[in-house]
Amino acid sequence: MDALLQQNQRNDKGRVMTSSLERYAVIVDPYSSGNQFAMEFASEGVRVIAVLSCAEPPQVYARSYRPHDFFRVYVAPAADLEVLAGELRGYSPICVLTGCESGVELAERLAPMLLPQASNGLGLALARRDKGLMAAAASAAGIPMMKQICTDDFASVQRWRVDNGLVQRDLVVKPPKSASTDGVSKVSPEESLQMAFTGLLDKPNRLGIINDRVLVQEYLAGAEYVVDTFSYAGGHTLCSVCKYTKLANANGMAIYDRMEWVSHDDPIIETLATYAEQVLDALGIAWGNSHIEIMQTVDGPRLIELGARPHGGGHPALCAIATGDSQVHRAVRYFAQGVTPPKRFVLLKHMTVVFFRALTPCTVRNLEKLHALAILRCYVDSSIHVKEGQAVPATQDLFATLALGFVVLASDDPQQLARDVEAVRQAEAEVFRQDMQGGA
Repeated sequence: MDALLQQNQRNDKGRVMTSSLERYAVIVDPYSSGNQFAMEFASEGVRVIAVLSCAEPPQVYARSYRPHDFFRVYVAPAADLEVLAGELRGYSPICVLTGCESGVELAERLAPMLLPQASNGLGLALARRDKGLMAAAASAAGIPMMKQICTDDFASVQRWRVDNGLVQRDLVVKPPKSASTDGVSKVSPEESLQMAFTGLLDKPNRLGIINDRVLVQEYLAGAEYVVDTFSYAGGHTLCSVCKYTKLANANGMAIYDRMEWVSHDDPIIETLATYAEQVLDALGIAWGNSHIEIMQTVDGPRLIELGARPHGGGHPALCAIATGDSQVHRAVRYFAQGVTPPKRFVLLKHMTVVFFRALTPCTVRNLEKLHALAILRCYVDSSIHVKEGQAVPATQDLFATLALGFVVLASDDPQQLARDVEAVRQAEAEVFRQDMQGGA
């Protein structure tokens, strides 16, 4: 048996030859939560091959990349993807899955070349990554959407603003291919929309992609939810629903405060699930994980954006605690065992993630207060990335939030959970406190 599971051999044409007992899964850009696939597939006896869209992961994902977890690591060629596909066909992979946002486009191209019977159609592939095309595809399918325009021409934005009666309304400006609220800003009627627009156009986002256009949207009020799904053979399953609480201040409009899991019996679940399934169908998603951000407004649900990949930030491992399941676990069980996933989920315990925030530029002090949070009754886990004496800028987006860290709390007692959330905030105020030198 050991001999059969040793390194792959090659035939006289240079192609990979594998034992019939070996099974392989391909993960494109296995960063962020995508790094959880390796361990879960390994538990099923499946070897994982990593395919990278670039030779090095984007800086914002570098910490989560664990190359030693993978049987092989390939870097996609810039020009001829068929060369890579030919190499990967030798492994007869059981699936091709996206690890995180930077890998969506490559995975959408590669999957049909390797597993056309278990991949999303190419016709809407770009719409599953580009937020402007995404909105257009959803609107074309008749899905209720917010008003928005994606263009490189500011004059067109001005006309759109007038034609839609938005001159006196707040607007949101963002890159069409960013992630984690990077580059997202809220512009009031008194502020310069043109300045916000030109401040993004032709500039690189934090994934290294040049913003060739800018997305401008009406600002929506309501409760923001994230719906996480796993799809197979055109059917969609609901893995979890979480509710976001965010702050808006001079540093940004979407600074993460908390994320809490919503109970399976909450009336909002079916409303969000029905809308999410319509979006998935409109974007041609029949296979894989999706992370769908939805605003529940007075007029009903409205799509903010969709990521054709798992929920980031390590969410699947946390979701397994809250619900006993996750997007990653469902995908692995389906492709490795053929297990049909349940249509919905059940919340086993109340869980919340409390994100650290630096409300002003500061210097990290009293760091031991964050580590001491492990004694809280509801404590599950924490991620602390700062060091004593470190200079920290004011938090502006989710990338900056995750660079500080967070605490995960869970309990059967909502009141105890609320008390522990307050304890986290008290510790945070002592650690991320502006000093007399203004954080210098």
